Amino acid sequence: MACAAVAACAVLTGCAAGAPDRAADPDEVIKAATQRLTDACLIRQGLVPPRSGGARQPGTEDARVSAALFGTGPAELSLALPTGYVVRAHTDGCLAAAQQRLYGDQPGWFRASVVVNNLRPEADHTHRDLAEVRARHRGEIADWQRLRAHALTEAETVLNTPPPKGNPPA
Repeated sequence: MACAAVAACAVLTGCAAGAPDRAADPDEVIKAATQRLTDACLIRQGLVPPRSGGARQPGTEDARVSAALFGTGPAELSLALPTGYVVRAHTDGCLAAAQQRLYGDQPGWFRASVVVNNLRPEADHTHRDLAEVRARHRGEIADWQRLRAHALTEAETVLNTPPPKGNPPA
């Protein structure tokens, strides 16, 4: 859970909210779209989106923002890594909704991204060459590439569509 929360926080901080230029880094495009989607989700719930380096809200409000952003209750997604760590994530919350919108398959993205982001630790832990570990995870790498390409296309759409005016429906 902590790994997922840290990764999610990294995704949500330090990103420009505006549409990036055409030569922008694909990771930055996806991060900016994720921030736009999560901000809109929080605002629809009457909450103020968190900002990197900004003043934090009082305890109760901060807890409400965190619950709305990351989800509540037991994590619905879980993946045990060969290193022994278990990564968990929620399927509710604004971040999950943004991932579903961008990747089109939040559970699939969770699995593929956790595996791909942990190839080096798996190689180190199992005393295998990274190329061997990559070969064993060809399917997850292909899923990661496919889902990321989908997310980039969706992110460009999100960023090139002006946000609605007024109070849009939830």
